[in-house]
Amino acid sequence: MRDMIKMVLVLTILAAFSGGLLAAIKDGTAENIEKQKLTFVKGPAIKQILEGASNDPISDRFKLQDQDQERSFFVGVYDGKPKAVAFETFGKGFGGDIGVMVAVDVATDRIVGVSVTTHQETPGVGSRAKTDPDFAAQFTDKAFEGTFKVKPDGGQIDALSGATVTSRGVTGALTQATGVYERVKPQLKEKLQAFGN
Repeated sequence: MRDMIKMVLVLTILAAFSGGLLAAIKDGTAENIEKQKLTFVKGPAIKQILEGASNDPISDRFKLQDQDQERSFFVGVYDGKPKAVAFETFGKGFGGDIGVMVAVDVATDRIVGVSVTTHQETPGVGSRAKTDPDFAAQFTDKAFEGTFKVKPDGGQIDALSGATVTSRGVTGALTQATGVYERVKPQLKEKLQAFGN
C-alpha cells in the first residue's frame, strides 16, 4: 500500500512539474510566436490591403477588448492621418476556419480591402480565396455594415467557381467583422484620435 501511495505521489509531482514547465515555455515563447505570425502570415495580408499607407501598419497596432476576446487592430496612415484600420476575423470554410483580414476606412465606414490570411481549403479550388484578386476586389468600397452573402444565398458577392462553401466562409467572416466593428467603434475612434497626436 505504501508503495502505491509513493508511486501516486511521485507521479503527481512529476505531472505538476511538467505542466508548470510547459506553461512557462508557452508563456516564454508567446511573444516570438506572435511576431512570426505577424511577419509571415498576417503581415503580407495587412500590407496588401493597406497598400500606400505612409506608416508601417504592423508596427502601428494596438489591442482592444471585444467582449471576451482581445483583438489586434492595425493602423493605416494616409496623408498624415490615421484613416484605416485592419483586423482579423474567422469564418467556416470547407476544410476548417478561414482567417480574413479586413481594412475599413473609419471616416466613411467602407471596406478598403480584404485578404485571406489562413485557410485549410482544397488546393486549386477553395485556396483561390487567398490568391484570386477578382474575388477580393468585390468587397472593396462596399459599406461595412449588415450581412455579407454570396449570390446563391441572395447576396451581392460572386462565389468562387466550385468553392461556394469557401466563399460563404469568407462572407461569414466579414459579417462577423461588421459586428466587431460596431461594438468597438467608439473605442477605435478614441484610439485613432490619440494616435494622430
